[in-house]
Amino acid sequence: MRGVNTNKKTIGVLTSGGDASGMNATLRAVIRTGIYYENKIYGIQRGYQGLIDGKIQELTLSSVSNIIKNGGTFLQTARCKEFYSTDGRKKAYENLKNHGIESLIVIGGDGSFKGLNELLNEYPIQGIGVPGTIDNDLYGTDYTIGFDTAINNALEAIDKIRDTATAHSRLFIIEVMGRDSGYIALFTGIGAGAEEILIPETFSDLKGLCEKLDKGHKRGKKSSIIIVAEGDEAGNAFDVKSKIENLVDWNIKVSILGHLQRGGSPTAFDRLLASRLGYESILSIMNNENKKMIGMVNNNVKLTPLEETWTRKKQIDNAYIKMAEILSI
Repeated sequence: MRGVNTNKKTIGVLTSGGDASGMNATLRAVIRTGIYYENKIYGIQRGYQGLIDGKIQELTLSSVSNIIKNGGTFLQTARCKEFYSTDGRKKAYENLKNHGIESLIVIGGDGSFKGLNELLNEYPIQGIGVPGTIDNDLYGTDYTIGFDTAINNALEAIDKIRDTATAHSRLFIIEVMGRDSGYIALFTGIGAGAEEILIPETFSDLKGLCEKLDKGHKRGKKSSIIIVAEGDEAGNAFDVKSKIENLVDWNIKVSILGHLQRGGSPTAFDRLLASRLGYESILSIMNNENKKMIGMVNNNVKLTPLEETWTRKKQIDNAYIKMAEILSI
């Protein structure tokens, strides 16, 4: 357990970018830990847009009653182009100053952290990032808040699709989220027993895929599932279908899982991770850490400079990729 300085602070907290299940659990931990240590906590509605618009209010213990089980974020979130400008960040800082807020906790992904980093470089304010994104693509933490819920949401849907695929002897190409990262596709693909997983981190050999599908079909496979990350270099699910439909003897269907991956009650893992990182963010603020992201690596708390969270690439363990290849034969 880390020691805590007794300096009391006025702290703002916001959620930014895409929502992720577990954000409410994070907010609950931030607010309750902050108040326990006699800090004053302000919630900022709708992310950086709310910061610019002055949508700021003090929060109490009752503000976060019974929200740990809820998906989304009670503070709401938004993407804010105005915050990219110096004038937008100036408005944001003035609103922080008007409320006496000296420290800011931002729960979000790399875009949110880039915005926070710019603000901290320009104005005398302390800031800490908490990794809340379903993509699990931030360097400096093994898992991000919302990732576990997203892959469980996807798995539930894929299991149901497998039933239909088997009943009709079909090949389903299922697209999951992941513009630049294949974590969701890889983990759901392994969990669902997919015959192929296409992710941005590896080259997608569609010719080899077709040969593999034909072999499976000839030996009596009654269904096949291909998982495609939306950002794969071979294209999205419909692109992949158009490239292989004349090369394989399968009735091919496409399913786009889309935003159902984001919502829903967070898993036990996400609730625990969110609670720990929210708690640790307050300790970091009180210990005068700045321009850092709170993460968990090998079950230990790790502080990573904000800039490294997007400039350093988080690598996928090749053991998962090799395992997926072997288990899908």
